[in-house]
Amino acid sequence: MQIGATSGTAAQAGGTQNKASLEKAAQQFEAIFLRQMMGAMRSASLAEGISDSSATDQFRDMADARTADSMASRGTLGIAEMLMHQFGAKVAIPAAAPAGDKAE
Repeated sequence: MQIGATSGTAAQAGGTQNKASLEKAAQQFEAIFLRQMMGAMRSASLAEGISDSSATDQFRDMADARTADSMASRGTLGIAEMLMHQFGAKVAIPAAAPAGDKAE
């Protein structure tokens, strides 16, 4: 009977790890989405500034990426939360195999 308890604990740990991986991927997806949205907003500017240069653009892109990462970690838009809700059931903790199914 100890084998079944150990298998159940291992399955639970695997499910927790899968859920953590899904949560990380969902946050990263939200960050990428926010970066793309910010980039599209920046490209819609109607005039060029006096201080516009490739260095300024690169710094602005890095600042936007950092802002997007921060917003995603807080769940500002809720995209990661929706992804977790949609795919969380598929990553649910798998049930332990019955002890009778294992060959000894």
